[in-house]
Amino acid sequence: MALRLLEIVVPEEATGEVLKIIAEAQITNFWLTCSCENRNIFKLIVKAKKTENLLDTLEKKYGGLEDFHMVLLPLEASYPSTKEIEEKAEESEKEEEGQKKKEPLRVSRQELYHEVFESSKLTNTYMIMIVLSAIVAAIGLIKDNVAVIIGAMVIAPLLGPNVALSFATTVGDGPLGREAFKTNFAGIFIAFSISIILGYFLAIDPEIREIASRTVVSYADIVLALASGVAAALSITSGVPSVLIGVMVSVALIPPLVVFGLLLGSGNFRLAIHALDLAAINMICVNLAGVFTFLFQGVRPLNWWEASKAKRATRYAIIIWVSLLILLTTLLIRSQP
Repeated sequence: MALRLLEIVVPEEATGEVLKIIAEAQITNFWLTCSCENRNIFKLIVKAKKTENLLDTLEKKYGGLEDFHMVLLPLEASYPSTKEIEEKAEESEKEEEGQKKKEPLRVSRQELYHEVFESSKLTNTYMIMIVLSAIVAAIGLIKDNVAVIIGAMVIAPLLGPNVALSFATTVGDGPLGREAFKTNFAGIFIAFSISIILGYFLAIDPEIREIASRTVVSYADIVLALASGVAAALSITSGVPSVLIGVMVSVALIPPLVVFGLLLGSGNFRLAIHALDLAAINMICVNLAGVFTFLFQGVRPLNWWEASKAKRATRYAIIIWVSLLILLTTLLIRSQP
């Protein structure tokens, strides 16, 4: 697991208590500096999986203080070396095997929130990339060119808002969920608008293999979408690069959505509805799998009243999404010859 550099700013009178918290967490790589205005700065080198418990403890104890502040940074290099620091940390962990709190095998909730919050925003760059991916995907579908379709998936920025929606559902964050839903909806609407215009002006052959394959549903499509959702959540929680995972998510979402617009624009209404059903099924599967993955990895709000709200929100969302998934899958399978 990667290391993090945690900087903590506290009033001078809280210095002793913070030192006790650090000692209880078995953190030996830290130093203390003094600053002006009666504040002290702690700098700690911490394993990523231990940051959440430490941040939660400090936030509960000092979150109401005006002079309290925390900054968490990825650690790129240090001396002693990262290997020596990790070996020392492992020795400390062996000594605290009886510790009651178990650290999650993922990055902290605070890091997750920062990551998904930034990626959930509706920006000009996001909209431009959606336009470009829809155009490239449409060209690849019309020409029956798999390589071009994959190129469209590379530039489609759908990973962020979908992971943000799953994360917001898991922790019961209404504002974040609304922002992620707005960004998702905007991306869907833009891709659909571009593709329906192209479908109206270009000759669309519904028999083309890459188009026809998006008008039928199979168990493989559902498995692909579920796997994409799990991979998306894991890529965020593990802190690993998520570019290729974003391609996987886009494969499940962009092609059927663009096929829907192309067929609707060209007047093939029956096949267009099938493509829309497939796109909706994939969207539900991606987000549903993301929620279950976050739950499995122990992503929870900090306070008990937030946890209670999040539990209700997650339960309702799962019931709705599972019901829609069963309904859409049943309708789509029965409507196919």
